[in-house]
Amino acid sequence: MRISLIHERGALSPFLMKMFVDGAWVESESGESFEVFNPATGNRIDTVPKGTREDVKRAADAAARCYRKWSETPAIERSRVLFRVSQLVRDHADGLAELLTSEQGKPLNESKGEVNSFANSCEYYAGLIGRERGAHTPLSTGEGFFIVTRRPIGVVGAILPWNFPVSLLGWKAAPGLAAGNTFVVKPASTTPLTDVKLVSILGKAGLPDGAVNVVTGPGGVVGEEILGNPKINKIAFTGETATGRRVMEVSARLIKRVTLELGGSDPMIVCDDADIDLAVEGAAWGRFRNCGQSCTSVKRLFLVDAIADAFVKKLVRKTKTIRVGDGADPQTHMGPVHTGAQRERVEEMVEDAKDRGAEVLTGGKRPRGKELKRGYFYEPTLLSGVDYKAKMAREECFGPALPIFVVKDLEEAIERANDTIYGLGSSIWTKDIEKAYDAAEKIQAGTTWVNSPPIARAEVPFGGFKQSGFGRELGVEGLEHYYEPKSIQVYEYGKGKKWSFPI
Repeated sequence: MRISLIHERGALSPFLMKMFVDGAWVESESGESFEVFNPATGNRIDTVPKGTREDVKRAADAAARCYRKWSETPAIERSRVLFRVSQLVRDHADGLAELLTSEQGKPLNESKGEVNSFANSCEYYAGLIGRERGAHTPLSTGEGFFIVTRRPIGVVGAILPWNFPVSLLGWKAAPGLAAGNTFVVKPASTTPLTDVKLVSILGKAGLPDGAVNVVTGPGGVVGEEILGNPKINKIAFTGETATGRRVMEVSARLIKRVTLELGGSDPMIVCDDADIDLAVEGAAWGRFRNCGQSCTSVKRLFLVDAIADAFVKKLVRKTKTIRVGDGADPQTHMGPVHTGAQRERVEEMVEDAKDRGAEVLTGGKRPRGKELKRGYFYEPTLLSGVDYKAKMAREECFGPALPIFVVKDLEEAIERANDTIYGLGSSIWTKDIEKAYDAAEKIQAGTTWVNSPPIARAEVPFGGFKQSGFGRELGVEGLEHYYEPKSIQVYEYGKGKKWSFPI
């Protein structure tokens, strides 16, 4: 069984997809809608409701009603539901992946991997929930004991980005549901379709109505109401750092729990003893996967001088083999930049680097070809001689352009790598395990990969240092962020002092 796209790609009279609230398809209170377009072709894919603050309130009410039922559902049953979710998502994987590619632009094989990531997250937390262990601890005075229990937080507002709308929904919903919370989800306005389809599947696995609700619409309306709604107790946000500051500001008014996964400018350091061919493959995959539109993409490449020339030659050769095109084409290696504005931002950064003396080794322009004319395509780009004050070196470049820096040794590479406001991911490439461990300790980032490009795993905690956010998703640590610890002190009769007032 698989989900149909319902209409042909680019149809002129698209099906009106509705929002999913309290287990039902619903329109916006306003009756307004907006269109979703394919970034590879410019074709309209579908139309979705333009949600209002009232729609968010309706979804929050549904999630709050459902919370008591779901939070009191035994852990073993929540586990079974999540296992069924993972299986249903795999059953619908082909249709979900096709829909994701049409609205986001990434190659179909990457979309399939993202759908699989959602299923993996559900499986991981299904296997984890109900198997945690607690402790009984005597009070230091000998009067009794205390235990610490955990309670789900309540209703969670999940605000999703457009670059990985499916996998990042799984990073939030899987541990949150496992812990007994319920959700109001706001997808990115340019990629709402797959998330709505996905959530509609969840009820078939046994999730009660209202456990997960999706409200589509602009961040300035839907997102702001999620942040300020008093029935929503926690915010799980992935997006750019500037928006993360706004999330913190508004959430602070109601002292909401917040998890932020924000931007990054991840360094990749290649030592003189590294496996050059392996590292070249890692650099190409790490920079140009999803058209370089990942918070953990390799965004700054540091090469130790002794191997720099050989490495650059091989990387240029590899980059020139990357085929740019529509993600629906199985021959495509890299799809389009997601929006026209995003492509212009990448072009601006490349031009700024060139104005400061950088040399474009390959790429640096929009590709030619009739089939590429309507999409937001940009060639995979490598630059050398980039000034450390260039925008590309100081800010997050969210697209397929990679600055290359040559350093004299590992010590300088680490110093340069840490010279940023970000601290999300990083990688070190070397055959010397002591050198790798030393670098991993010194690099200021939430994750360091050794001899690997950035790959997230459900069992490994993920999150950032500095202005890349706080809190962790995935792993046991990710589950803990969806609980509140509760202490219970028990005093034994006949032990300890007798209380009287006044003291």
